Amino acid sequence: MKKIKITIVIFFITITSLMAQNKADAIIGVWESDSKDAKIEIFKNGEIYYAKLLWGDKIVEADRKTSKKDLKNPDVKLRSRNIIGIVNVSGLKYEGQKYINGNIYDPTSGKVFKCSAWMEEDNLHLRGYIGFSLLGQTIIWHRHKE
Repeated sequence: MKKIKITIVIFFITITSLMAQNKADAIIGVWESDSKDAKIEIFKNGEIYYAKLLWGDKIVEADRKTSKKDLKNPDVKLRSRNIIGIVNVSGLKYEGQKYINGNIYDPTSGKVFKCSAWMEEDNLHLRGYIGFSLLGQTIIWHRHKE
């Protein structure tokens, strides 16, 4: 009888853990800004979430296809790389209902900001800020449908 109780407890802990992980992983995928001027792909490595730039009207040349170079990067060695494909969001960790402790790199300025993210309905809210979350900007993203 004791073994059955332990098995049931372990089963419920496993199911609860899997449900929380699935909820956290809802952020994974390709997202487009509501203004349709940028596209990112969010992925997970271990327990940490990242995003890479897939496209943006400020990071492509006039032909809207060719990537601009990362000319404003503070690291001189990285200034010759294409902006498209770089990981610009890093360190996001799911905690409760929010993704916290991230950093976001803005290739148009060469600056790194703190960031957090959260889901509301089917929208992703990504907030970049300096110091305190109150001093920042939130961009709303929707899942990209091809």
